[in-house]
Amino acid sequence: MNSALARNAYRQSEAQSKIHPVKLIHLMYERSLVHLEKAEEGILQKSPQMRGENLSRAIAIIAELNASVKDDDNSEAAGFLRGLYGAILEELAKVAIKDDIQVLHQTSSYIKKLKEIWEQTAMVEAGQNVSSEESKRDESVKNTTAAYDEPVKKVAAVGGVSVSI
Repeated sequence: MNSALARNAYRQSEAQSKIHPVKLIHLMYERSLVHLEKAEEGILQKSPQMRGENLSRAIAIIAELNASVKDDDNSEAAGFLRGLYGAILEELAKVAIKDDIQVLHQTSSYIKKLKEIWEQTAMVEAGQNVSSEESKRDESVKNTTAAYDEPVKKVAAVGGVSVSI
């Protein structure tokens, strides 16, 4: 039985290692959105466990996204991303105390916009296509508000953010 578990774990890690780094960042954006949504469900259902588990998973993914911006990248875009991820992490920590759904909505909006930019830039450059299902699902992203639209567009305009994976 142990050898079967070890074999399955090896196969899973082997499959994960074949994921293109650009696609991996895309998957991290997607998963963080799923966990933010589930954290909101936990708040609405008054389930601290559901809220807490999903909030901590979203925080872990966003912390990893923050860590993926190379330390030696001193570009404006990298600085913007570090600041944005840092602010998001700080605000998400407060959600566990205040159950503030607005913070979850705002964070989701930022992540959706970053995901859209990632799809239009890095994934295209790397030849990683987004499926039509994902494109349809992301149509709502285009209806973002101007409050955060400009800073995020600035990241795309600066371009070339380095990630370390």
